[in-house]
Amino acid sequence: MLDLPSPLPCPPNEPVLTYAPGSPERGALKAELARLSGDCPDIPHVIGGEAVHEGAPFDVRSPHAHHKVIGRARHGGHAMAERAISAAKKAAPEWAAMPLLARARIFQRAADLLAGPFRQRLNAATMLGQSKTAFQAEIDAACELVDFLRFNAYFATRLVEQPISPPGIVNQVELRPLEGFVLAVTPFNFTAIAGNLPASCALMGNVVVWKPAETQALAAHHTVALFEAAGLPKGVINVVHGEGASVGAACLASPDLAGIHFTGSTRVFQSLLRGVGERIASYRSYPRVVGETGGKDFVFAHPSADVEALAVALVRGAFEFSGQKCSAASRAYVPKSLWPKLEKLLASHVAELRVGPVDDFRTFMGAVIDERAYARLAGWRDRLKADASCTLVAEGPWSNAEGYFAGPTIFKVGDPKHALFQEELFGPILGIYVYDDADVEAALTLVDETSPYALTGAIFSEDRAFVSHAAHRLRQAAGNFYVNDKPTGAVVGQQPFCGARGSGTNDKAGSAFNLLRWASPRTVKETFVPPREVLYPSMREA
Repeated sequence: MLDLPSPLPCPPNEPVLTYAPGSPERGALKAELARLSGDCPDIPHVIGGEAVHEGAPFDVRSPHAHHKVIGRARHGGHAMAERAISAAKKAAPEWAAMPLLARARIFQRAADLLAGPFRQRLNAATMLGQSKTAFQAEIDAACELVDFLRFNAYFATRLVEQPISPPGIVNQVELRPLEGFVLAVTPFNFTAIAGNLPASCALMGNVVVWKPAETQALAAHHTVALFEAAGLPKGVINVVHGEGASVGAACLASPDLAGIHFTGSTRVFQSLLRGVGERIASYRSYPRVVGETGGKDFVFAHPSADVEALAVALVRGAFEFSGQKCSAASRAYVPKSLWPKLEKLLASHVAELRVGPVDDFRTFMGAVIDERAYARLAGWRDRLKADASCTLVAEGPWSNAEGYFAGPTIFKVGDPKHALFQEELFGPILGIYVYDDADVEAALTLVDETSPYALTGAIFSEDRAFVSHAAHRLRQAAGNFYVNDKPTGAVVGQQPFCGARGSGTNDKAGSAFNLLRWASPRTVKETFVPPREVLYPSMREA
């Protein structure tokens, strides 16, 4: 009756290439960096599969070399968003009618193309436009996006458990796309997230208006080329670049808005939620709203913790990609007995970190994304240095002369309710609170109650009883919880990712939980021998 998909086999995670000296991938990436550095594409909106070069232009620049323009895009605004909505609606019937397995094959092909000929193209674009190191770009733009595309197809074919069918009846459930279009709003910091948000919605049969971050426009441009090369039909994913408020307003005003797939700031997500609520009676159906927002991610050390492992986790967790991860370690709680050794280790590790241009493969940290981010973080650093309750533990070099380089910075803070433990900085500044060993329970309460966020968190302990206890105490404090590991680096298919409280709707990207949000189930009952009498047996006369 219904054409239900056959389950796909579980894929492996994409192997992470090393880019070690002399490796073929290192040479290929350097060649692609040189090629893209010499290119400066005019990045178009994509409406109904056609490139549109309209709107006020803006430059896309390399954060680590802010004089260098690597692309030119245009602000689409309200008018371009309306055109994208129209194109999406036009493409919707044919796309929805395509079987799930046929749609899945398109994104499986995109994954294979990305694992092969597009790999260094997306990596290089991510390095140039978002100042990621070669390793950070590899695990993001290549491996994680490949995994999203492959695992989403796998999970999508396993979403529905069919209902009971008694004799004479067949009951089935099918998954329809939402009725209307989905607005996908994506951040600058992960090329994988930027590709996954529109792709996961499209896989489930939806049509999409995609608004990438302005500072991620170069990698988004090449992601569109990847989807086109994989055979994605015109109009399924429509791209509008530029300032987001007017694009969001146009989409919120449309009665055909069926959903919002969002990753970004808590403030913007709350404004979109508010806009949906204010217009709720105007929509054809209730929009699905899925969001992953901010974080104030913790690392809690028990007195039994392995100090060397703790130090590495704090440095990697706080400073990889200059702390510009919603999962980055930004507050730590350390027992007094471990602090003297940990303090020395942290200072030693920070001194070893190379901050600079990412085309130097020895670099550990590139630049923060733009001038506004640098100024905000430098302001925080200066205020913390002037704060009597804060002690500078370690600091790397800061400079905005050639690029927006914010160095790795650690403060020991005496006040556990300090703003540094509550507000998301989205940069390489780590706050540490040192607690008395006897006050473990009070310190756990601080972890749970100080910040409004609940995205990621980690505990370090060699005491298994404490691990179990802390995991229970902090059950609502993090959507992704780590034991003896840093709170970053969730792997698709292994650790579905998102958080709750102020961190989002916890719909777990890279899992069946998320995909179900973009489907509308329909139950179909077929009766083989329908009844031919109106009255029931109890209504007959004796």
